[in-house]
Amino acid sequence: MEMSDQWLVDVPVATVWTSYDSARDIDKKAISNPAEIDEWLEGLTYDTRLGLHDQNLVQTQVLFGQEVLVTNEKDGWVEVIIPDQPSSKDNRGYPGWIPKAQLQRKHDWKINQGPIAVVTAKKATLFSESEKPMMELSYQTVLPVVQELDHWVKVETPSGFGLISAEKVHIYQSQDEIPKGNGRDIVFAGEAFLGLPYLWGGMSSFGYDCSGFSYTMCKANGYTIPRDASDQAQAGKPVELEKIEPGDLLFFAYEEGKGRIHHVGIYYGNGKMLHSPKTGKSVEIIPLQGTIYEKELCTARRYWQDTEE
Repeated sequence: MEMSDQWLVDVPVATVWTSYDSARDIDKKAISNPAEIDEWLEGLTYDTRLGLHDQNLVQTQVLFGQEVLVTNEKDGWVEVIIPDQPSSKDNRGYPGWIPKAQLQRKHDWKINQGPIAVVTAKKATLFSESEKPMMELSYQTVLPVVQELDHWVKVETPSGFGLISAEKVHIYQSQDEIPKGNGRDIVFAGEAFLGLPYLWGGMSSFGYDCSGFSYTMCKANGYTIPRDASDQAQAGKPVELEKIEPGDLLFFAYEEGKGRIHHVGIYYGNGKMLHSPKTGKSVEIIPLQGTIYEKELCTARRYWQDTEE
C-alpha cells in the first residue's frame, strides 16, 4: 500500500488558533519556526494571556511530530484537523489554524510501523546527530525510534533525525503497547507538574489548561480521551460522586452545577483535587470543601481501568 505524505508538526508545540488572523504581534515567537515557546510565554502579561481565552484566539495545541490533516490554506496559514484530539466540533478530530511554516510534509512517517520513543520527562532536549541541542520537547512527545544507542535514542523527526537522552524517554514497540495505568498512576503523572502556570489551550509541559491537563495525564497512561471538558464529561464511565476514586475526572458547571460545564480536575483522594485552574494560577492540589468548586461539582467520569498490582 502506497504511503501518502503526512503533515507533521515541526516545532516543539504548535498553537492551534481559532482563525488564520487570530495571532497578535505579541504572539510572533509562538507562530515562527523555530518557535520560542518559553520566550513567548515570558512576554505575555496576565491580560494578554487572558486574551487567548477571552478574545477566543486559541483552540488547542499539538506536539512535535503529531500528524494534522490539512483542509484549507490562507495567507501562510493552514486550517487543520487533529486526529489525536477527539472533539464534538468535528468527528475527524479537533479543528483550528496553524502557521504553515510550523508544519513539515513527510513521506513514509514510521510512527505506526515500529518502536516509538515517548518523552516521559517533563521536558527533553532534542539533539542533532552531532549532539548539538536543537529544541526542548514536551512531555508526551512521541517519535519513531531508529536505533537504541548506549546513552541515546536515535529518533526520526519531521525534518530528519535526532538524538534524545535515553533517560528522558520510554520505548514501546507500538502505540498499543503503552501500558494502561490505574487511577493512582494518572494522579502520579499529574503531580509532576505542580506549580506549572496555567495556559489557555495548553497541551504541553510549557503550560496546560484544565482539560489539556486531564487529557495528557490520561494519555500518559494509555487512554485517549476527548480534548475538551464538556466532551470529557460525556464520555468515559459515569461514577457516582459518593464513589469517586483517585484518577477520576471531576466536572464543574456554572449555576452551582446546573449550567454549562467550564472546568475539569483530577480527583486526588481525601476530598482533594489536582487541577490546572485558570489564567494567573498554577497546577495545584486543593481541598474541595468550602470552595466554589464544591458547589459547582456536577459529574464524574472514569477513564482508567483497574490494573493488577
